[in-house]
Amino acid sequence: MLTMRSFLKRTQCAQSRSTPSLIFSTGITHPAETALQRFKFLMYQVVASDLDGTLLSPDHTLSPYAKETLKLLTARGINFVFATGRHHVDVGQIRDNLEIKSYMITSNGARVHDLDGNLIFAHNLDRDIASDLFGVVNDNPDIITNVYRDDEWFMNRHRPEEMRFFKEAVFKYALYEPGLLEPEGVSKVFFTCDSHEQLLPLEQAINARWGDRVNVSFSTLTCLEVMAGGVSKGHALEAVAKKLGYSLKDCIAFGDGMNDAEMLSMAGKGCIMGSAHQRLKDLHPELEVIGTNADDAVPHYLRKLYLS
Repeated sequence: MLTMRSFLKRTQCAQSRSTPSLIFSTGITHPAETALQRFKFLMYQVVASDLDGTLLSPDHTLSPYAKETLKLLTARGINFVFATGRHHVDVGQIRDNLEIKSYMITSNGARVHDLDGNLIFAHNLDRDIASDLFGVVNDNPDIITNVYRDDEWFMNRHRPEEMRFFKEAVFKYALYEPGLLEPEGVSKVFFTCDSHEQLLPLEQAINARWGDRVNVSFSTLTCLEVMAGGVSKGHALEAVAKKLGYSLKDCIAFGDGMNDAEMLSMAGKGCIMGSAHQRLKDLHPELEVIGTNADDAVPHYLRKLYLS
């Protein structure tokens, strides 16, 4: 499997042999565009969006309006990228149900799949870190430990309410025992708890113990996620953009969590959801704040930018 460095190097070599075209054949006839619309169209050729709290409605589904918007957008020749902390098995079903072609950045950048669903990049947690994380809070009944390993999802105890996130796909977990789970191929370990305050000391402890060997972030106030150091949606988006023949300045990104911070700041334009974590808004006060996922703010924004 390619490392991020070798993936970027190979992509750059491919780009040196060909120049990407900005002319797209969609089979759809559109009215003549104004100069301003054409400028907007060419400015951001890659759209990356988080899912939960951003593109998905509060009930964790894609609204009919959002589905139609994504289909229109991709038919127009714009490259859409799912950029989420979710597992690739889950996101792949969402993409296939939409019947669109799109890259998938999953597990917060630890996995990247191409238009055909092929895995083109993976960066796993080190075995020793993953193994220790499996049991670090196993004795705390209030905190659930989740593990994404290759195509599987594991939890250390039953929490049926977690299934509320899977309205657009079928993805089920299996229970594990900390000392018995093989730590190879782990894209991320994450912890869920109804109390944000209980997760804060865990965030500090993980960072203090492993430093830059890990990337730790809150996707929601009740979900703390741990990936390998250097893994982020932003760095994965950079690789995808280069694979498509573009750079980060050609990307627009949408998100609401601290796991979106790198992507939003690295993209040519980053948009923060109105309902985003205050920590994210405070970290990047320079970024535009748009509406909420309850109001389909992302689809509305995309239609105004590309389809109006």
